[in-house]
Amino acid sequence: MRAGRGVTGEWPAPSALRPARLLSVRGAAEEGCRLVAEETPVAFLYNGMPHAVMMATPLDLEDFARGFSLTEGIVSDLRAVRAVDIQSRDDGGLTVAVRIDGADFRRLLQSGRRAMTGRSSCGVCGTERIEDVTRTLPPVPRGAPIGLSAIRRALGELEARQPLNAELHMMHAAAWATPEGHVTLVREDIGRHNALDKLIGARHTAGDGADGFALITSRCSFEMAQKAVSAAMTMLVAISAPTARALDVAECAGLTLIARARRDSQIVFTHPWRVGEDR
Repeated sequence: MRAGRGVTGEWPAPSALRPARLLSVRGAAEEGCRLVAEETPVAFLYNGMPHAVMMATPLDLEDFARGFSLTEGIVSDLRAVRAVDIQSRDDGGLTVAVRIDGADFRRLLQSGRRAMTGRSSCGVCGTERIEDVTRTLPPVPRGAPIGLSAIRRALGELEARQPLNAELHMMHAAAWATPEGHVTLVREDIGRHNALDKLIGARHTAGDGADGFALITSRCSFEMAQKAVSAAMTMLVAISAPTARALDVAECAGLTLIARARRDSQIVFTHPWRVGEDR
């Protein structure tokens, strides 16, 4: 599994997995080797200015750059991202240099936001003011109703579309499904926020503006709901539970939030009118 998928240009792509020696104790001790996930520091630069260092799986980094740029409010339209260049560093990290339109860069400078460091589990790392945590976003489009059978079909398909998690049993995934419930895109990462950003960027790169819904294999905290709204998604299906603030974000923006989702049961928390009759 190589890190260069979805990345233009030539650069030394590290592996997303690394073998680790171990001592397994099941009655008798036994030495062995098992693959573990790489956790790589990824430094984002905007028009040459350092902005953030995120810990991430070194895969689909152009998708990550595009999705992160939109959901963090650095650009309001992904067409403003003009180029993404990825370079390896001597210290084992990666630099992702993003070139954006001048108007967006001036707005970034005027915001006074400092360079931040984000852990793989971090959704709002580097935020200095409470008022910057929750951004006012436009409501999502009305969108078409999605049948429960489509949601359940997508949940079933997603299980077989996570090769890294099948190997490691610790990766997060974000996926896009058609209104009929067929999964068309999946992105995996050690960080749930990163996986969703990668999915959002991948949809833009693929030119996928069709109706559908997103699935995440994690809890839905408010920043996950906020990222979905930033990308104008109309429905977000989470495997685990939502937080109260995530429900506030979804309710205000018109996002249908379904959580604790399994193939045989789901809980619709907000805007249930979008869960339509089965097709």
